[in-house]
Amino acid sequence: MNEICPRCGLPKPICVCESIAKESQQIKVYLENKKFGKTCTIIEGLNQKEIDIKEVAKSLKSKLACGGTVKDGKIELQGAHKGKVKRHLIDMGFSPGTIAT
Repeated sequence: MNEICPRCGLPKPICVCESIAKESQQIKVYLENKKFGKTCTIIEGLNQKEIDIKEVAKSLKSKLACGGTVKDGKIELQGAHKGKVKRHLIDMGFSPGTIAT
């Protein structure tokens, strides 16, 4: 038998909780300078309880061909990818109006 989602009451394969959560996030994308003059792109504002932040980071790292990590609820990507990150987040299903760059 299929499991039932506790939030929406639908079977797990057709659960819409994550897609609804993606549209309600307030995401902030900005650049930060690290040690030795290295630039890092920071994505913050993703709710870890509603969205699998590690999967989002993994997807962004593979699409942008860069390294990165998840620290303190923020995604840190190596390099300056501010414009590209917004496009890829929109492709993943996040609402364009909720992404501030």
